[in-house]
Amino acid sequence: MLSDCKVGAIVFFVSDLARSVAFYRDTLGLPVEVTEGHDGAFAMAQVGELVLVFIVHQAKAGDSPVVVFSLDGGIDDYAEALAARGVEIVVPVGESPDGGLSLDFVDPDRNLLSLHQGPELPRRK
Repeated sequence: MLSDCKVGAIVFFVSDLARSVAFYRDTLGLPVEVTEGHDGAFAMAQVGELVLVFIVHQAKAGDSPVVVFSLDGGIDDYAEALAARGVEIVVPVGESPDGGLSLDFVDPDRNLLSLHQGPELPRRK
């Protein structure tokens, strides 16, 4: 089902955005950009074709990172297919910080996975 997707982003929940930006930018040397989203500031760092996303969110150890599969549209179709296969959807399709759409679900070990599509893409294929 996701074989036609690519992992486009990995989301890290962080307690202090400035500290995380400094670490990934200054210590690891990654280009990091802070952006204002509808829920406040978040940061993104590009690593090849992969994007690391840093969102301020209280979480316990093991709650992140979250692997995000990038879609080329049709998120509602994917949501229905996942539900039909008995996958537990923990956050239904909704707006993501960048204005696109996302959906969060868990694997059998309760590892959080996410689907994302950009704001310009259709909800259905």
